[in-house]
Amino acid sequence: MAYPHRSKKAKPTTAGKILLSTAETRVSPLKKITVLLADDHAVIRRSLRELLEEGQIKVVGQARNGREAVTMARTLRPDVILMDIAMPVLNGLQATRQILAANPAAKVLILSAHSDDAYIERMTTVGAVGFLEKQTAAEFLTEAIREVVKGRRFFSAAIAKRMTNGKNWSRNFDGLLKPNGVRLTARETQVLQLVAEGQSNKKVASTLSISVVAVEKHRQHAMDKLNIHEAADLTRYAIATGTVESGVKLTIV
Repeated sequence: MAYPHRSKKAKPTTAGKILLSTAETRVSPLKKITVLLADDHAVIRRSLRELLEEGQIKVVGQARNGREAVTMARTLRPDVILMDIAMPVLNGLQATRQILAANPAAKVLILSAHSDDAYIERMTTVGAVGFLEKQTAAEFLTEAIREVVKGRRFFSAAIAKRMTNGKNWSRNFDGLLKPNGVRLTARETQVLQLVAEGQSNKKVASTLSISVVAVEKHRQHAMDKLNIHEAADLTRYAIATGTVESGVKLTIV
């Protein structure tokens, strides 16, 4: 059982999860909660759908990448967007930023295998209302969705403990990649992801609706900032930071 936050320091429960109250919203018990799933693995989406529908939560859409999630969030207007981080075309960080820019009232709940402090801080800073680890999601997922719909924040056990202790948490993170003090722009991060996934400059330009010259400029700026000189090293960096998944093939383009 979890207890709402009653002071500036939220207390984790015996289960370790944490609820932080914001402006609470009353939800009709007769209305099914609607959810958009954003994950590039079909097996995971299918499992999540089965789990949620057992809990009387309606899955209204399934996005295979961040760009689809942005489009579907705008058209379907679900109560909650359940978002993975490492996805092709547009990652979960960029997708969350775009969704909330278009609709600040949207509720994005992160479900990811990546749960180090940097990921959590990036996602909460851009506006995510909670963060669950995929390894423990089955136990708390339906509860987490119901709580964030009420206007609360929800974090799984290990994450809640780290947040409560405050270890390694700063308050000035802007949501962009900042390895060793380096800051990439949102566009540089997008180009980095697509290049790391093996797309040619021409394909990246088409995907982002910009010119090839602009792609080359953003790519070079990112590599200069990161002191990276080879495309393979750029891919390794993207894998290390979770911008792309570890299974991506190293490709020289």
